[in-house]
Amino acid sequence: MNKKWYMFFLIVFLVGLSGCSAGNSEEIEKVGLLVPEAVNDGVWGTKGYKGLLKIQSDYHADVFYKEGMKNDTSIKQAVEEFDDKDVTLVFGHGSEYADVFNDLSGEHPNMHFVSFNGHATEKNTTSLQFKGYAMGFFGGMTAAFHSKTKKIGVIAAFEWQPEVQGFIDGAKYQNSETEVKVEYTNHWDDQERALNELDTLLNEDIDVVYPAGDGYNVAVIEKLKEKGLYAIGYVSDQSDLGESTVLTSTVQQADKLYEVVAERFAHDELESGNLEFDFEDGVISMGKFSPVIPKDFQSEMKQHIKDYIDTGKLPNGKESKQ
Repeated sequence: MNKKWYMFFLIVFLVGLSGCSAGNSEEIEKVGLLVPEAVNDGVWGTKGYKGLLKIQSDYHADVFYKEGMKNDTSIKQAVEEFDDKDVTLVFGHGSEYADVFNDLSGEHPNMHFVSFNGHATEKNTTSLQFKGYAMGFFGGMTAAFHSKTKKIGVIAAFEWQPEVQGFIDGAKYQNSETEVKVEYTNHWDDQERALNELDTLLNEDIDVVYPAGDGYNVAVIEKLKEKGLYAIGYVSDQSDLGESTVLTSTVQQADKLYEVVAERFAHDELESGNLEFDFEDGVISMGKFSPVIPKDFQSEMKQHIKDYIDTGKLPNGKESKQ
Protein backbone atom coordinates (compact mmCIF):
# COMPACT_ATOMS: atom_id res chain seq x y z
CA MET A 1 0.00 0.00 0.00
CA ASN A 2 1.25 3.48 -0.84
CA LYS A 3 2.69 5.12 2.31
CA LYS A 4 0.61 8.25 1.80
CA TRP A 5 -2.64 6.20 1.62
CA TYR A 6 -1.58 4.19 4.65
CA MET A 7 -1.16 7.34 6.73
CA PHE A 8 -4.54 8.62 5.51
CA PHE A 9 -6.40 5.46 6.59
CA LEU A 10 -4.53 5.43 9.90
CA ILE A 11 -5.61 8.97 10.71
CA VAL A 12 -9.24 8.21 9.78
CA PHE A 13 -9.15 5.13 12.01
CA LEU A 14 -7.73 7.04 14.99
CA VAL A 15 -10.24 9.86 14.59
CA GLY A 16 -13.02 7.26 14.55
CA LEU A 17 -11.75 5.77 17.80
CA SER A 18 -11.55 9.22 19.38
CA GLY A 19 -15.14 9.92 18.39
CA CYS A 20 -16.30 6.67 19.97
CA SER A 21 -14.60 7.34 23.29
CA ALA A 22 -15.44 11.01 23.76
CA GLY A 23 -18.72 10.94 25.61
CA ASN A 24 -22.04 9.45 24.53
CA SER A 25 -23.66 12.27 22.62
CA GLU A 26 -25.56 9.87 20.35
CA GLU A 27 -27.10 8.08 23.32
CA ILE A 28 -28.38 11.07 25.31
CA GLU A 29 -29.11 14.14 23.22
CA LYS A 30 -31.45 16.29 25.33
CA VAL A 31 -32.20 16.28 29.05
CA GLY A 32 -34.61 18.37 31.12
CA LEU A 33 -34.70 19.23 34.82
CA LEU A 34 -37.53 20.60 36.98
CA VAL A 35 -36.78 21.92 40.48
CA PRO A 36 -39.36 23.06 43.04
CA GLU A 37 -37.29 26.00 44.26
CA ALA A 38 -34.02 27.25 42.73
CA VAL A 39 -30.86 25.69 41.31
CA ASN A 40 -28.67 28.03 43.36
CA ASP A 41 -30.09 27.20 46.80
CA GLY A 42 -26.73 25.74 47.81
CA VAL A 43 -28.26 22.43 48.91
CA TRP A 44 -30.79 20.17 47.21
CA GLY A 45 -31.56 22.20 44.09
CA THR A 46 -27.89 22.87 43.46
CA LYS A 47 -27.12 19.16 43.59
CA GLY A 48 -29.69 18.48 40.88
CA TYR A 49 -28.29 21.26 38.72
CA LYS A 50 -24.73 19.94 39.14
CA GLY A 51 -25.97 16.51 38.12
CA LEU A 52 -27.56 18.00 35.00
CA LEU A 53 -24.33 19.82 34.08
CA LYS A 54 -22.34 16.61 34.53
CA ILE A 55 -24.65 14.85 32.06
CA GLN A 56 -24.16 17.76 29.68
CA SER A 57 -20.38 17.37 29.97
CA ASP A 58 -20.27 13.57 29.77
CA TYR A 59 -22.71 13.13 26.89
CA HIS A 60 -22.43 16.48 25.08
CA ALA A 61 -26.18 16.73 25.61
CA ASP A 62 -28.36 19.80 25.32
CA VAL A 63 -29.83 20.50 28.76
CA PHE A 64 -32.79 22.57 29.90
CA TYR A 65 -34.10 23.42 33.36
CA LYS A 66 -37.01 25.23 34.95
CA GLU A 67 -37.21 26.55 38.51
CA GLY A 68 -40.19 27.04 40.81
CA MET A 69 -42.04 24.04 39.40
CA LYS A 70 -44.41 23.27 42.28
CA ASN A 71 -47.90 22.67 40.92
CA ASP A 72 -49.29 20.23 38.37
CA THR A 73 -50.20 22.95 35.86
CA SER A 74 -46.70 24.43 35.68
CA ILE A 75 -45.12 20.95 35.59
CA LYS A 76 -47.38 19.85 32.73
CA GLN A 77 -46.60 22.99 30.74
CA ALA A 78 -42.85 22.54 31.30
CA VAL A 79 -43.02 18.90 30.15
CA GLU A 80 -44.84 19.94 26.99
CA GLU A 81 -42.12 22.51 26.29
CA PHE A 82 -39.46 19.84 26.83
CA ASP A 83 -41.30 17.51 24.46
CA ASP A 84 -41.37 20.23 21.80
CA LYS A 85 -37.57 20.37 22.17
CA ASP A 86 -37.32 16.56 21.76
CA VAL A 87 -36.10 16.01 25.32
CA THR A 88 -36.04 12.28 26.08
CA LEU A 89 -34.93 12.21 29.74
CA VAL A 90 -36.67 14.38 32.35
CA PHE A 91 -35.68 14.73 35.99
CA GLY A 92 -38.17 16.05 38.55
CA HIS A 93 -35.98 16.95 41.50
CA GLY A 94 -38.28 15.94 44.35
CA SER A 95 -41.14 13.75 45.52
CA GLU A 96 -43.78 16.19 44.27
CA TYR A 97 -43.15 15.08 40.68
CA ALA A 98 -43.85 11.34 40.97
CA ASP A 99 -47.65 11.40 40.68
CA VAL A 100 -47.85 13.98 37.92
CA PHE A 101 -45.13 12.17 35.97
CA ASN A 102 -47.19 8.97 36.20
CA ASP A 103 -50.17 10.89 34.83
CA LEU A 104 -48.21 12.52 31.99
CA SER A 105 -46.20 9.47 30.95
CA GLY A 106 -48.83 8.09 28.59
CA GLU A 107 -49.02 11.41 26.70
CA HIS A 108 -45.25 11.47 26.23
CA PRO A 109 -44.16 7.89 25.46
CA ASN A 110 -40.79 8.99 24.06
CA MET A 111 -39.75 10.55 27.37
CA HIS A 112 -38.48 8.79 30.47
CA PHE A 113 -39.52 10.55 33.69
CA VAL A 114 -37.34 10.38 36.82
CA SER A 115 -38.37 11.68 40.25
CA PHE A 116 -37.31 11.20 43.88
CA ASN A 117 -38.92 9.54 46.91
CA GLY A 118 -42.23 8.87 45.22
CA HIS A 119 -44.02 5.90 43.68
CA ALA A 120 -43.40 5.30 39.96
CA THR A 121 -46.07 3.12 38.36
CA GLU A 122 -45.63 3.44 34.58
CA LYS A 123 -43.19 1.80 32.16
CA ASN A 124 -41.45 5.12 31.42
CA THR A 125 -41.35 6.46 34.99
CA THR A 126 -38.71 5.85 37.66
CA SER A 127 -38.49 7.01 41.27
CA LEU A 128 -35.10 7.22 42.97
CA GLN A 129 -34.89 6.72 46.71
CA PHE A 130 -31.92 7.23 49.01
CA LYS A 131 -31.85 4.57 51.71
CA GLY A 132 -31.46 7.05 54.53
CA TYR A 133 -31.61 4.72 57.54
CA ALA A 134 -27.89 3.89 57.68
CA MET A 135 -26.68 7.45 57.26
CA GLY A 136 -29.06 8.48 60.05
CA PHE A 137 -27.69 5.65 62.20
CA PHE A 138 -24.10 6.87 61.83
CA GLY A 139 -25.20 10.46 62.44
CA GLY A 140 -27.01 9.40 65.61
CA MET A 141 -23.93 7.54 66.84
CA THR A 142 -21.82 10.66 66.38
CA ALA A 143 -24.36 12.92 68.07
CA ALA A 144 -24.73 10.63 71.09
CA PHE A 145 -20.97 10.25 71.41
CA HIS A 146 -20.44 14.01 71.62
CA SER A 147 -23.49 15.05 73.65
CA LYS A 148 -22.66 16.22 77.16
CA THR A 149 -26.28 16.42 78.32
CA LYS A 150 -27.22 13.03 76.82
CA LYS A 151 -30.11 14.83 75.15
CA ILE A 152 -30.15 15.24 71.39
CA GLY A 153 -32.82 16.30 68.91
CA VAL A 154 -34.09 15.96 65.36
CA ILE A 155 -36.00 18.55 63.34
CA ALA A 156 -37.36 16.49 60.46
CA ALA A 157 -39.63 17.44 57.60
CA PHE A 158 -41.80 14.29 57.48
CA GLU A 159 -42.41 11.17 59.54
CA TRP A 160 -41.62 8.85 56.62
CA GLN A 161 -37.96 9.90 56.48
CA PRO A 162 -35.98 6.70 57.27
CA GLU A 163 -32.99 8.69 58.49
CA VAL A 164 -34.98 9.81 61.52
CA GLN A 165 -35.46 6.31 62.92
CA GLY A 166 -31.90 5.52 61.91
CA PHE A 167 -30.67 8.50 63.93
CA ILE A 168 -32.64 7.38 66.98
CA ASP A 169 -31.40 3.79 66.75
CA GLY A 170 -27.80 4.87 66.18
CA ALA A 171 -27.87 7.18 69.17
CA LYS A 172 -29.31 4.45 71.40
CA TYR A 173 -26.69 2.00 70.14
CA GLN A 174 -23.88 4.41 70.98
CA ASN A 175 -25.26 5.32 74.41
CA SER A 176 -28.42 3.67 75.67
CA GLU A 177 -28.97 6.52 78.15
CA THR A 178 -29.33 9.09 75.37
CA GLU A 179 -32.70 10.80 75.05
CA VAL A 180 -33.81 11.70 71.53
CA LYS A 181 -36.54 14.25 70.89
CA VAL A 182 -38.07 14.56 67.39
CA GLU A 183 -40.06 17.50 66.00
CA TYR A 184 -41.59 17.77 62.51
CA THR A 185 -42.16 20.76 60.21
CA ASN A 186 -44.27 18.87 57.61
CA HIS A 187 -42.48 20.86 54.92
CA TRP A 188 -38.98 20.77 53.45
CA ASP A 189 -38.64 24.55 53.41
CA ASP A 190 -40.51 25.93 56.44
CA GLN A 191 -37.62 27.81 58.03
CA GLU A 192 -39.75 29.73 60.51
CA ARG A 193 -41.32 26.60 61.94
CA ALA A 194 -37.96 24.83 62.07
CA LEU A 195 -36.47 27.65 64.13
CA ASN A 196 -39.48 27.58 66.46
CA GLU A 197 -39.01 23.82 66.91
CA LEU A 198 -35.34 24.47 67.61
CA ASP A 199 -36.29 26.80 70.46
CA THR A 200 -38.45 24.02 71.87
CA LEU A 201 -35.56 21.57 71.75
CA LEU A 202 -33.06 23.97 73.29
CA ASN A 203 -35.41 24.64 76.20
CA GLU A 204 -35.06 20.94 77.01
CA ASP A 205 -31.26 21.11 77.41
CA ILE A 206 -30.56 19.46 74.04
CA ASP A 207 -27.02 20.14 72.82
CA VAL A 208 -26.84 18.33 69.44
CA VAL A 209 -29.51 18.75 66.73
CA TYR A 210 -30.02 16.98 63.40
CA PRO A 211 -31.95 19.36 61.08
CA ALA A 212 -33.16 16.80 58.53
CA GLY A 213 -34.65 19.19 56.01
CA ASP A 214 -32.69 20.77 53.17
CA GLY A 215 -34.67 24.02 53.12
CA TYR A 216 -34.02 24.99 56.72
CA ASN A 217 -30.91 23.12 57.87
CA VAL A 218 -28.57 26.05 57.22
CA ALA A 219 -30.65 28.44 59.34
CA VAL A 220 -30.82 25.91 62.18
CA ILE A 221 -27.08 25.28 62.09
CA GLU A 222 -26.33 29.01 62.13
CA LYS A 223 -28.45 29.47 65.24
CA LEU A 224 -26.78 26.50 66.94
CA LYS A 225 -23.41 28.04 66.13
CA GLU A 226 -24.44 31.30 67.77
CA LYS A 227 -25.29 29.40 70.94
CA GLY A 228 -22.12 27.29 70.96
CA LEU A 229 -24.05 24.06 70.37
CA TYR A 230 -23.69 21.30 67.78
CA ALA A 231 -25.33 19.90 64.64
CA ILE A 232 -25.26 16.96 62.29
CA GLY A 233 -25.40 18.33 58.74
CA TYR A 234 -27.93 17.12 56.19
CA VAL A 235 -27.84 16.40 52.41
CA SER A 236 -24.54 18.25 51.86
CA ASP A 237 -21.24 18.22 53.75
CA GLN A 238 -21.96 21.29 55.86
CA SER A 239 -18.65 21.52 57.68
CA ASP A 240 -18.08 24.82 55.88
CA LEU A 241 -20.79 26.34 58.11
CA GLY A 242 -18.52 25.81 61.11
CA GLU A 243 -16.13 22.96 61.75
CA SER A 244 -16.56 23.33 65.49
CA THR A 245 -20.35 23.23 65.17
CA VAL A 246 -21.04 20.57 62.51
CA LEU A 247 -19.85 17.27 63.99
CA THR A 248 -20.34 15.47 60.67
CA SER A 249 -22.97 15.38 57.93
CA THR A 250 -25.22 12.78 56.32
CA VAL A 251 -24.62 13.38 52.63
CA GLN A 252 -26.93 12.42 49.78
CA GLN A 253 -24.96 12.89 46.57
CA ALA A 254 -27.84 13.48 44.20
CA ASP A 255 -25.48 14.86 41.56
CA LYS A 256 -23.66 11.50 41.42
CA LEU A 257 -26.99 9.69 41.26
CA TYR A 258 -27.80 11.67 38.11
CA GLU A 259 -24.64 10.19 36.57
CA VAL A 260 -25.75 6.67 37.51
CA VAL A 261 -29.19 7.22 35.98
CA ALA A 262 -27.74 8.78 32.82
CA GLU A 263 -25.39 5.86 32.28
CA ARG A 264 -28.23 3.35 32.62
CA PHE A 265 -30.45 5.39 30.31
CA ALA A 266 -27.69 5.67 27.71
CA HIS A 267 -27.32 1.90 27.67
CA ASP A 268 -31.09 1.29 27.67
CA GLU A 269 -30.81 -0.19 31.16
CA LEU A 270 -32.80 2.31 33.22
CA GLU A 271 -35.49 0.36 35.04
CA SER A 272 -38.98 1.65 35.64
CA GLY A 273 -40.43 1.58 39.14
CA ASN A 274 -38.82 2.45 42.44
CA LEU A 275 -35.04 2.14 42.78
CA GLU A 276 -33.09 2.37 46.05
CA PHE A 277 -29.50 3.52 46.53
CA ASP A 278 -27.16 3.45 49.53
CA PHE A 279 -23.52 3.75 50.60
CA GLU A 280 -22.38 0.88 48.40
CA ASP A 281 -23.68 2.71 45.32
CA GLY A 282 -21.37 5.65 46.01
CA VAL A 283 -24.21 8.15 46.36
CA ILE A 284 -24.51 8.31 50.16
CA SER A 285 -21.63 9.14 52.47
CA MET A 286 -20.72 10.80 55.74
CA GLY A 287 -19.21 14.25 55.58
CA LYS A 288 -16.03 15.58 57.13
CA PHE A 289 -15.72 15.05 60.88
CA SER A 290 -15.26 18.06 63.13
CA PRO A 291 -11.90 18.43 64.88
CA VAL A 292 -13.81 18.31 68.19
CA ILE A 293 -14.48 14.61 67.47
CA PRO A 294 -11.46 12.54 68.64
CA LYS A 295 -9.42 10.84 65.93
CA ASP A 296 -9.95 7.39 67.41
CA PHE A 297 -13.73 7.76 67.22
CA GLN A 298 -13.44 9.06 63.66
CA SER A 299 -11.42 5.97 62.73
CA GLU A 300 -13.96 3.75 64.44
CA MET A 301 -16.80 5.34 62.46
CA LYS A 302 -14.96 5.02 59.17
CA GLN A 303 -14.41 1.33 59.86
CA HIS A 304 -18.11 0.89 60.69
CA ILE A 305 -19.01 2.52 57.37
CA LYS A 306 -16.56 0.31 55.46
CA ASP A 307 -17.98 -2.78 57.17
CA TYR A 308 -21.49 -1.68 56.27
CA ILE A 309 -20.53 -1.25 52.62
CA ASP A 310 -18.84 -4.68 52.60
CA THR A 311 -21.46 -6.66 54.54
CA GLY A 312 -24.69 -4.65 54.50
CA LYS A 313 -24.79 -4.82 58.31
CA LEU A 314 -24.68 -1.96 60.80
CA PRO A 315 -22.61 -1.94 64.01
CA ASN A 316 -25.52 -3.49 65.91
CA GLY A 317 -25.34 -6.51 63.60
CA LYS A 318 -28.61 -5.69 61.87
CA GLU A 319 -29.19 -4.93 58.20
CA SER A 320 -30.26 -1.44 57.24
CA LYS A 321 -33.94 -0.67 57.03
CA GLN A 322 -35.31 1.49 54.20
